Amino acid sequence: MIFLLIILAIVVLYGPSLWARRVLTRYNRDEYFSGNGLELAHLLLDRLDMRDVTVESTALGDHYDPETKTVRLSTERCGRKTLTAVVVAAHEVGHAIQDHDQYPPLKTRTRMIGTAVKLEKIGAGIMMVVPVFTIITRVPAAGLLMFLGGFATLCIPVLVHLLTLPSELDASFNRAMPLLSSGDYIPTEDIPAARKILLACALTYVANALMGLLNVWRWIRVLRR
Repeated sequence: MIFLLIILAIVVLYGPSLWARRVLTRYNRDEYFSGNGLELAHLLLDRLDMRDVTVESTALGDHYDPETKTVRLSTERCGRKTLTAVVVAAHEVGHAIQDHDQYPPLKTRTRMIGTAVKLEKIGAGIMMVVPVFTIITRVPAAGLLMFLGGFATLCIPVLVHLLTLPSELDASFNRAMPLLSSGDYIPTEDIPAARKILLACALTYVANALMGLLNVWRWIRVLRR
C-alpha cells in the first residue's frame, strides 16, 4: 500500500509536467508551416487591429507582459515553423486579447505576481537575517520567524500558479482556439493536436504549483526535525 501511494504521489506531482513537455516536444519536430510562431503572432495581432501590442523574441520563456503590452516568444520554440510554435504563439496572443478585453482574472493574476515577488523577497530576507538574529539574541520566537519566511518564499508562488490556471485555460480555449480553428492558420486535421498543445500550455502552471507543494512539504519536514 505504501509503495502504491508513493507511485501515485509521483504520478500526481510529475505527471502533468512530463505530459506537457512530451506534447510540446512531439509537435515541435516537423516544420511544415509557411511562417513561424513569431510571424503568426504579428499576423494575428494585425488581424485583430491590436497594433499597440508588440512581439519580441526572448530567452526567458514564452509569456505576455501586460505592463508593456508585449508578447514575448522564445526563438528556440516559436522561432520554428512547427505546430507547437504557432499554437504557443496563439496562446500568448490569447493573453493579449484578455488584456485588451480587461479580463478580470488576468488583472488579478498581474497584481498577485507583483505581490508575490515582494513577499518572496521579504521571506528570503527573513530567512537570511533570522539565523544571525538568533545567535545574537537567543530569542525562542526565531523559529516562528523562520517558518513565516519559508511560508512566504514557498507557499505564495504555489497560490499564484493555482490562481493563474483559469486565465491560462481561457487564453487557450476561449481565445486562441477560435482563432486557430476559424482561420487558415493550421490544417483542419491538426486541430486535435492543437487542443493538446493548448492544454499543455495551461498544465504547465499546474505542474509548477505541484512542484511548489512538494517544496513546501520538504520545508515542513525540515522544520519538524
